Amino acid sequence: MNDVLIFAESQNGVLKKTTFEVVTFGRKIADAVGGQCHALVLGTVNNPGDLGKYGAHAIHHADNKGYDSFDGRDFSAALSIAAEKLGASTIVVPHSANGRTILGRLAIRLNAGSVSGANGIKTADSGLSFTKGVFSGKAKASLQLLSEKKVISLMGNSIPVEEIGSNVKVQSIELPAPQNRVLVVEKQTVEGTVPLPEAELVVSAGRGMKGPENWNIIEELANSLGATTACSRPVADTGWRPHHEHVGQTGVAIRPNLYIAIGISGAIQHLAGVNNSKVMVVINKDPEAPFFKAADYGVCADLFDVVPRLTEAINKFRAAQN
Repeated sequence: MNDVLIFAESQNGVLKKTTFEVVTFGRKIADAVGGQCHALVLGTVNNPGDLGKYGAHAIHHADNKGYDSFDGRDFSAALSIAAEKLGASTIVVPHSANGRTILGRLAIRLNAGSVSGANGIKTADSGLSFTKGVFSGKAKASLQLLSEKKVISLMGNSIPVEEIGSNVKVQSIELPAPQNRVLVVEKQTVEGTVPLPEAELVVSAGRGMKGPENWNIIEELANSLGATTACSRPVADTGWRPHHEHVGQTGVAIRPNLYIAIGISGAIQHLAGVNNSKVMVVINKDPEAPFFKAADYGVCADLFDVVPRLTEAINKFRAAQN
């Protein structure tokens, strides 16, 4: 009963980056407790055997098209049944919108303790514990679950993906057919960009841009870096940018390797969603902007002067590398 089961989340038949992180995390847990890491793939998914590269000992696929559309009840039922079949005592899901929907349902079904938004594990003589950020990321907590079964959701970009194995043969698993209580009439998704929760590089801007007509300089900088664009809440609320780009306490919480904040004052609500970024760079002409206190690097200057010059320098550097 020391085995770990991870939920392999996919979109349009493609495994998500967060899934590879969850597999790496699940393998670390399995190694710590002397078990194996199993991956459960639901629906039509391309190349599920690739999960073996990231640490899955075994991959189980319920290839039923009914699972192609997400339904929290169906997916949590499938995971709980698979956990019982495989004898897994720990279930790990990504801390995505779907993963958060599953987390509570799974804990109830399995009578399990749970940790939401874990970002690491610790081993000690007293046993295994899970770390997570608390108080909007201002502090860290270490939680030990005493229940026989455990359900964990892993924050995106918390741990580096590790290729430690090779492709694994995919096994078929029999699970109840989904009830499909939700009818999907239309699906609108953002194409061509890395989703914010998965992005390693993010360029974000606020009201200092003065208007949506100036956003081209943000997009040019993001393109030069291969980054995803984001914005503060006031920008999204006024319709300058779409709401899916809003990062902060009431928007998307992110953990990129690099977060560049341009023309954003740094209110506490915004910082709560981005202060787990590994490196934060702030560009703002107001020397009293609160963001400077949280930043790793700060440029106190007019963004309309700095940003185009920064983009030009990055493009020249990349051209020289090629």
